[in-house]
Amino acid sequence: MTTPSHRASAGAGDRNLFLRVASAAVLVPLVLALAYLGGWPFLILCALGAGGITWEWGRLVADGREDYPTLAAGWASLLAAAAFTAVNKLGLAITALAAGAVLAALSTAKRPPARKVWAAGGMIYAGVAFLGPVLLRRDAELGFAAFLFLAATVWMTDTLAYFVGRALGGPLLWPQVSPNKTWSGAIGGLAGGVAGGTLVAYANGLGRLAVVGAVALVLSAAAQAGDLFESAVKRHFGVKDTGRLIPGHGGLMDRLDGFLVAAFAAVLIGIAHQGTDAPAHGLLVW
Repeated sequence: MTTPSHRASAGAGDRNLFLRVASAAVLVPLVLALAYLGGWPFLILCALGAGGITWEWGRLVADGREDYPTLAAGWASLLAAAAFTAVNKLGLAITALAAGAVLAALSTAKRPPARKVWAAGGMIYAGVAFLGPVLLRRDAELGFAAFLFLAATVWMTDTLAYFVGRALGGPLLWPQVSPNKTWSGAIGGLAGGVAGGTLVAYANGLGRLAVVGAVALVLSAAAQAGDLFESAVKRHFGVKDTGRLIPGHGGLMDRLDGFLVAAFAAVLIGIAHQGTDAPAHGLLVW
């Protein structure tokens, strides 16, 4: 027998799914258009996203209030990092982000030591969110293909994890961190990520699809690890969502948690394979 609480829960879930789909229908074309353009439009998009993450993280650490000194330090370092990245001064961009982490910690001088660590960690997190997609996209030949590969891998991971987990249920993946994620969903997410990434690689005429599929598998796992990491952070601070900016998703951190970790992993793979000048080639060409 279906109880009223079960019906209410199902109704809320269906409404949330509708909001998620509606938000994606608006945001995905916009992001893809800016990624296709590359250059300054995409750089500004990534900087704005990282700035939003800085704000959301700061509110978590400050118990829902704005910590303006920390926020100013974070935004100033992101602005400097964006300017340095635009003129291909990657070392200076990383230095600016590191300085922002230090300044964020110093801005909480009268706070407990743990808060200093959390404030600095937020700046590192935002810096990763900025640098990952920007470094991949700046390759004139394969940058957009690399972004599509990453996006398809992460989006298909999220989609299949959601639907497979909801359909099959079963043992929880990490109940102490997330009460809803299941092993069936995680495995379905891995399969979806490999399928999405491989399809993009095939559509772009890339060879050695088995190797590219293995890369997609790693990125899919990284995306799910990023999701779990943010769940752990939110549980630590006792919140359900980091914000309300995106209907059905919550805040930017709620939407980008897996993507930004997977993007950083993609850059590391690309750099390890072909160096700092060609991370997109290093990610896709084997």
